[in-house]
Amino acid sequence: MSDDDNLSIYDEIEIEDMTFDEAMQTYFYPCPCGDRFQIALDDLRDEQDIAVCPSCSLMIRVIFDLDDLPKPPPGPGNPILVAA
Repeated sequence: MSDDDNLSIYDEIEIEDMTFDEAMQTYFYPCPCGDRFQIALDDLRDEQDIAVCPSCSLMIRVIFDLDDLPKPPPGPGNPILVAA
């Protein structure tokens, strides 16, 4: 998904192994430094696949299928489409 091959990626992690915080709309995964890698759901929907740790320089690539991501809640920016 990401075409930036010159990044130094620490690991590749399946999204199923990450923790999803529904309130923050963010996925987390433990980092060896003691903090957590994080990537926002909106970033994943934009097909970005690199999660970063805010405390160190490590990055991971998130392996996921776009169709398996949680659907956005209906609202003003996300109307529910109804077939006629």
